[in-house]
Amino acid sequence: MTYKLLFVDDEPDLESLVSQKFRKKVRTAEYQLFFARNGQEALEKVQEYPDLDIVLTDINMPIMDGLALVAKLNDMVPTLKTVVISAYSDLKNIRKAMNNGAFDFLTKPIDFEDLEITINKTLAHVQQLRENLRDRQEKEEALRQSETRAREQASKLEVALEELKRTQAMLVQSEKMSSLGQIVAGVAHEINNPINFIYGNLDYISDYTQLILDLIKLYQQCYPAPDPQIQAFIAENDLDFLSEDLPKILSSMRFGSERIRQIVLTLRNFSRVDEAEMKQVNIHEGIDSTLIILQNRLKARPDRPAIEIIKDYGDLPFVECYAGQLNQVFMNLLTNAIDALQEQRKETPVPYLSPCIWISTSVLNRDWVRIGIKDNGPGMNNSIKAQIFYPFFTTKEPGKGTGLGLAISYQIIVEKHGGKIQCLSKPGEGAEFLIDIPVRQSDRVQLKAS
Repeated sequence: MTYKLLFVDDEPDLESLVSQKFRKKVRTAEYQLFFARNGQEALEKVQEYPDLDIVLTDINMPIMDGLALVAKLNDMVPTLKTVVISAYSDLKNIRKAMNNGAFDFLTKPIDFEDLEITINKTLAHVQQLRENLRDRQEKEEALRQSETRAREQASKLEVALEELKRTQAMLVQSEKMSSLGQIVAGVAHEINNPINFIYGNLDYISDYTQLILDLIKLYQQCYPAPDPQIQAFIAENDLDFLSEDLPKILSSMRFGSERIRQIVLTLRNFSRVDEAEMKQVNIHEGIDSTLIILQNRLKARPDRPAIEIIKDYGDLPFVECYAGQLNQVFMNLLTNAIDALQEQRKETPVPYLSPCIWISTSVLNRDWVRIGIKDNGPGMNNSIKAQIFYPFFTTKEPGKGTGLGLAISYQIIVEKHGGKIQCLSKPGEGAEFLIDIPVRQSDRVQLKAS
């Protein structure tokens, strides 16, 4: 290892004396010697050779003396140690230099034996300082790396926790929807049997009732003057009104039964619990079933007008999909549109455009179809639009939204069906959701596998 020593003195003979004294160490590359005439030159040397080990400097020099040099070097390079050299009579300045940070001192005339001892002692101290500094830097670097690893680990754990919470919430929500579907299917099945008994017997009741009414008319024609007791009964119960009203009652019963049968069919079509596998389905049936379920929310109320549904259905082929899950997407999007229109009504007391929801379907090409659901609600800005598919993000009041509807819809469309879902919206211009899904899932699975 080569030690680098800088001698600073304005005496011209010092350079030759020192070089002569340490010529052997210089030749064996143990020492490398540098010289400067004043403090300013010394600073330039330090900047040129920042790995200097020792600076040996006179105190009394022109331009910049040794005291100023020691003070500057102490701030520039903490591991660079200085030894001041001055006449014994200059002890006051030597004391000042030591106070400024000098490591040791020598008196003139220089005793080269003392010089070598002082150099060795100073080099040992410098080496120890550098080892301590290196050790501290290694420990600091190890600590930084450890902190970095800890932060990365904490970040990974945080991401994993958020993913776990998201997955758990989605599983709970999906389980709720699955349970709801099973309940709906079960209720629909239980209602279906008794309503079929009622509906199936209405024709017979109508026929039998008509026969009885015809028989009464025939009795009235053949016996125009019945017993007074019968006449009193007819007058008391208003037989003419009964004859006229009974067919109307049966017609109302038939209409109600047909309505119940339609609702049962809608519930079964919406839940599709018996269709866990992918099947080719009519997309329009799924949308219509969802609208029937939401019919009560679309009706006019004292505090708001009815929400108009405008359909623009294209000639769609049957689409291979998970029908129940796709109906869940329609439910989420339509519910959000209704909520947005109702919220707009609350926030805008003055008259505004009649609330509308447009539902369109079209064929993009032989392999893809598109479903569009658009409202004329308040719309949203880019900041909100960028977050709507994130789990737990919601603009609704606490307790009114889970922030999972659109996240689950995204998962169903993109992950389950390999499709696309996007939102087009601007403040004051409503919102439109476009869903693109493949017509055939089997082709997508085969392509993915290959």
